[in-house]
Amino acid sequence: MAKTQGQDGISIVAKNRRARHDYELLELFEAGMVLTGTEIKSVRAHRVSLQRSFVQERGNELFLVEANIAQYEHGNRENHEPTRSRKLLLHRRQINRLITAVQQKGLTLIPTRMYLKNGCAKLEFALARGKHKYDKRQDVAKRDDQRRVERALREKYR
Repeated sequence: MAKTQGQDGISIVAKNRRARHDYELLELFEAGMVLTGTEIKSVRAHRVSLQRSFVQERGNELFLVEANIAQYEHGNRENHEPTRSRKLLLHRRQINRLITAVQQKGLTLIPTRMYLKNGCAKLEFALARGKHKYDKRQDVAKRDDQRRVERALREKYR
């Protein structure tokens, strides 16, 4: 089940495809995570889901909430809780900046993907603004128009 690593030593474990559909991503951040032994083994086995997960502030720290890291198959009674909150590791300046942006501007923090970088589990998350229904329709219309143009060009140059 192991996937090949890219040129920069990154192996993508999980993506949150709904993030780009439901939110306008303003800025991306990378954070390390505090994981237990069985959690990192499940991450390395690509048994992670970021659906319905989000990043939340608790006591001047950021936590990944509702991300599902499946229990390790060969774990013992010390196996982890699949949807427990996991602390994110960032610089204090970044944490303070993100907390103020979320509180003042009404933005949210959405995980976009989880990956292994040189053997360490990392989370990429975005400072995001929720899209309205009409924004989503505009994105779909743009995508359809782009497909039509590409199809027409392919037909023309055959």
